[in-house]
Amino acid sequence: MRPNRTLAILPTMFTLGNLVCGFFAIVIASRVQTPLTPAGNIATDPSDCMFSAWLIFLAMVFDALDGYVARLAGASSEMGAELDSLCDMVSFGVAPAFLLVKMCPQFSFWHKEAVWVVAASFAVCVALRLARFNVETSDDDDHMNFRGLPSPAAAASVAGFAIMFSTLRDKDTAFTYAPQLDVTLQFILPFFAIFAAMLMVSRVPYPHLVNQVFRGQRTPRHLVGIIFTLVAIMVVRHYAVPIVCLTFVLYGPALYCWEKIVERRHQEESMF
Repeated sequence: MRPNRTLAILPTMFTLGNLVCGFFAIVIASRVQTPLTPAGNIATDPSDCMFSAWLIFLAMVFDALDGYVARLAGASSEMGAELDSLCDMVSFGVAPAFLLVKMCPQFSFWHKEAVWVVAASFAVCVALRLARFNVETSDDDDHMNFRGLPSPAAAASVAGFAIMFSTLRDKDTAFTYAPQLDVTLQFILPFFAIFAAMLMVSRVPYPHLVNQVFRGQRTPRHLVGIIFTLVAIMVVRHYAVPIVCLTFVLYGPALYCWEKIVERRHQEESMF
């Protein structure tokens, strides 16, 4: 049975919505002025960086829905998969890399060349991640797990800090050490971005949360994740987004190392 043409166009619209969000995330981030002096550069209005970050998160929503809608409409195609990767490269590769430079003014001032190298490396790893995904994914794949950190999650882990910076740089913030934490995070974030980039091209397994939830395969891990997210929102609601994203990034290597330790113990016990 041929798919309905009206339904068939919806996945493409979601995919292009992803691209549009990524494009405007770059445009908004480009409004942020590069500091000329090391002093007085973190008190500027951080709303542009935060708005850019939310556009990246909105692109994630479109990216999560396009494949799901395509399967519902029976409109999955090779062209749609390639278009999705091209849009992902903009929204989850170029946009967060450019935002990284703009939301770390202190690090950018003292290490102008280094911050651009870090940003370019992040974008390169996203391209490699997407290319490998296209080559290795087949129609028989259940799409329940990823090999390597998914590019949307890596982008979210970087963009989430822009939301935290917006809270830290708020003049009415009640947090006494907000300026000190702001500067510290600015110097940590580029190294974290390199770490996330390396995870993207690694073989560390990560769960495909959207597919696992929509297809009804819920496990106790999902329940723990939901509880942790709700607690983070209630306790540190202004910082919950980067904390949740950071937890997901670290979840993969932590679980991988734990499984390796358990596997080694089983092997050692079987020898005796």
